[in-house]
Amino acid sequence: MARLILFNKPFGVLSQFTDGSAAARATLSDFIDIPGIYPAGRLDRDSEGLLLLCDDGRLQARIADPRFKLGKTYWVQVEGEPEDAALQRLAQGVQLNDGRTRPADVSRMAGPDLWPRNPPIRVRKSIPDCWLAITLREGRNRQVRRMTAAVGHPTLRLVRWSVGDWTVQGIAPGEWREVEVPDGRL
Repeated sequence: MARLILFNKPFGVLSQFTDGSAAARATLSDFIDIPGIYPAGRLDRDSEGLLLLCDDGRLQARIADPRFKLGKTYWVQVEGEPEDAALQRLAQGVQLNDGRTRPADVSRMAGPDLWPRNPPIRVRKSIPDCWLAITLREGRNRQVRRMTAAVGHPTLRLVRWSVGDWTVQGIAPGEWREVEVPDGRL
């Protein structure tokens, strides 16, 4: 049976076990000491939330490879209040410098009851903000941030809430939980 770890990656932590820079940035090894597991995909240093780690290469590929269309849902705080046309553009796919994104599921949401971010986002009293739920079935570099910027609403905070049926619900930042995955099954 494959080992699968659900980790709530805090803001500022690299999605790798080592850091080759001299900056001594926080890595997964600061939180998880389990030999033989590796991240199934990535989550940017300035993003938070669910990161899956496993010890099975085939499972890792199925989780990370867009061909398997495993949805990844992000809760995104954006600057401004997007109109329906901006949400429709996000849903239909946005033209980025590396091509058009695949269609996504996009909806407005009430501000979620999340843990505080450290450091907190910069709040500007003269500019409102809004939360969106965005589900992608591909994984380009900084894709959500680039998509929201392309429709005029830069991302302020990005939390990956779920990957497929797995969520970060009930897992505090910096904490992890192991779940069972029968061999070859998602």
